[in-house]
Amino acid sequence: MAASISPGRTTPPLPPHPSSSSPPRRRRRHDDDSPRHRRDDRKRRASPSPSPSPSPSDRDADRHRGKSRASPPRRPRDSDPAESNGGGAPKPGGDNGGDRSPRRARVPDADAEEGGRRRRRRSTDSDDERGDRDRHRRRHRRRSPSSESSDGGRSRRHRRDESSRRQRDERRRDRGGREERRRSPDRKEPTPPLPPPPPLLPEMIPGRTGGIYIPPFRMAQMMREVEDKSSPEYQRLSWDALKKSINGLVNKVNATNIKNIVPELFAENLVRGRGLFCQSCIKSQMASPGFTDVFAALVAVVNTKFPEIGRLLLVRVVLQLKRAYKRNDKPQLLAATKFIAHLVNQVVAHELVALELLTVLLENPTDDSVEVAVGFVKECGAMLQDLSPQGLHAIFERFRGILHEGEIDKRVQFLIEGLFAIRKAKFQGFPAIRPELDLVEQEDQFTHEISLEDELDPETNLNVFRANPNFAEDEKAYENLKRSILGAESSDDEEGSDDASDEDAEEESDDEEDEEQMEIRDQTETNLINLRRTIYLTIMSSVDFEEAGHKLLKIKLEPGQEMELCIMLLECCSQERTYLRYYGLLGQRFCMINKVYQENFEKCFVQQYSMIHRLETNKLRNVAKFFAHLLGTDALPWHVLAYIRLTEEDTTSSSRIFIKILFQELSEHLGIRLLNEKLNDPNMQDSFDSIFPKDHPKNTRFSINFFTSIGLGGITETLREYLKNMPRLIMQQQKPASSESGSSDSGSASDSSSSESESSSDESEKKRSKRRKR
Repeated sequence: MAASISPGRTTPPLPPHPSSSSPPRRRRRHDDDSPRHRRDDRKRRASPSPSPSPSPSDRDADRHRGKSRASPPRRPRDSDPAESNGGGAPKPGGDNGGDRSPRRARVPDADAEEGGRRRRRRSTDSDDERGDRDRHRRRHRRRSPSSESSDGGRSRRHRRDESSRRQRDERRRDRGGREERRRSPDRKEPTPPLPPPPPLLPEMIPGRTGGIYIPPFRMAQMMREVEDKSSPEYQRLSWDALKKSINGLVNKVNATNIKNIVPELFAENLVRGRGLFCQSCIKSQMASPGFTDVFAALVAVVNTKFPEIGRLLLVRVVLQLKRAYKRNDKPQLLAATKFIAHLVNQVVAHELVALELLTVLLENPTDDSVEVAVGFVKECGAMLQDLSPQGLHAIFERFRGILHEGEIDKRVQFLIEGLFAIRKAKFQGFPAIRPELDLVEQEDQFTHEISLEDELDPETNLNVFRANPNFAEDEKAYENLKRSILGAESSDDEEGSDDASDEDAEEESDDEEDEEQMEIRDQTETNLINLRRTIYLTIMSSVDFEEAGHKLLKIKLEPGQEMELCIMLLECCSQERTYLRYYGLLGQRFCMINKVYQENFEKCFVQQYSMIHRLETNKLRNVAKFFAHLLGTDALPWHVLAYIRLTEEDTTSSSRIFIKILFQELSEHLGIRLLNEKLNDPNMQDSFDSIFPKDHPKNTRFSINFFTSIGLGGITETLREYLKNMPRLIMQQQKPASSESGSSDSGSASDSSSSESESSSDESEKKRSKRRKR
């Protein structure tokens, strides 16, 4: 470090180092910027050295620099270092003609020795490296304490120490004051709570639905606080409460709690909220079409007391259907048609609405329209069969025409065939009304008849709040109406409660007896699945039918499980690629062993024929050959054929293929002569009348043509003779009627007819005698 030179005091130069022959060099500053070296530099700078007292102008300049918190001005790189030092100190270590400033005497210590060792090591460095270090050293060289910069730095450090000391004192005083306040027994009283906000009235709440959620208790409090019960604000609050209540009840209804929901629904003002009720029912039905019958039952109950509500809902559903039909919105159309179908089942809508809708859907058939029509008929076909059988027959004729045209997709054709099978089974599995939803008698119901072509008004203004000047009077009128509705129901409930108490006592005694005889039943059907697996593995692992029959008889079957064996045997047979006689022999063996299996196979025959449209062609062929084997060996009684009705209306393409394969296999087993004898057995004619119908010439011709086309025209000889003699039989049936009607006229004309007969007999005898003579 360079030593500062102060006037009035000189220090003798240091003697040269004994181990260095080079001229004495200035002790260079360490390049390391570690905290330790910075601390050493500060100590050296703070070492006492006499310096001239700064002038007032210098103090002002330093104070100005401290206020602005600016760093001391840096010396430019190209300027002379001597000028930056104010001419006080020449450039140390530079070429000044050998003139060097005298050094200040220092006490040799460990730092000095370390510096000497470093100087010895650096003596071997190259000149270029030494030049770089000199430039770096000049950039960071400490300035003379006699310069203005040293005075400014010292004053800035002093001011910084003063400010930090002041801040510490202030923090200490603040901490002491907080402790005194904490220790003082006198505390300030807490500030009183703010008054509650004023109630939110509807005119203060923006938005269609209020904009914010108001809890029910808060809503009730707001309604109590409103003094004028006929004001628009109170009406708006009551409207919001009515809307939430109706939506909650409609969303909560199901088949089990509908009897409890209906009184709660009548407790609300349905006359005022009829638009809200219809809107909520339609939205809920769209969201969950599986509960359509429940919503229709709820509407049916409301329609008995308020017919205008039922008509309004029907109008809105029809408008929704027309809108979805124009937009080709299939999901919305399916939901609307399903709702209308169940309204027809509940007799809220007239059956003409359903027939008109089906006519529109099938007028220009497409895949989607036919699919919607099929679903609609499934839902309300049972009710239409009772209310309008001729109209339903016309709809099915249209379905048959679409099926014969073959312009729609195969999938939709299968849907139509399935619909015919459902109709043949008298809509089993698709009841019009479930027993738990049959709440209204048809005599008490109001039926609405509207047309799809009429201009209908949805009355959407009923969905929006409107202030009513007669609000109080209307509310009182509905209260009286509610008492008349719910009062009758409550009296009925009281009468029924007495009967229910007696029934409960009887049920309790029955329950005590049942608990003694309680049995544990497995509802997961684990045992049944294991039984089917055992039967399947036994059938598939046996070599021949005798071994399979022997193993299957060893399986312990509980009463009623024989049907499972028959079903598994038929399923295994249908899964084969080709028919195997193995299954027919096995089924024959079980029918011969026990009559229970014979009855079960009869049930299987009826069940398979009713679902024959669901089977593929290969499975259909195997099933037909299996039953043909059982019939040919007399293992199955022939009266099962009575279930087959061979007419154009009662058969489908799948059922005709089944009948064809069945009778062709029978002719191969028995021969045409023996088969004809079986079919002409007088004891079995009642069972064969459905296959060889004689009720109408059209059905008779269809049966004859069918068996002739499959190569079995020989079994229709008796049917042909019947068809040939059918006009004579018809005339004979008509003659007795005509003879009875003309019996009165025959007595008056008896004399004339007898005379004419005598004359005609004489003429005939004369002609015969002439012929003999010739």
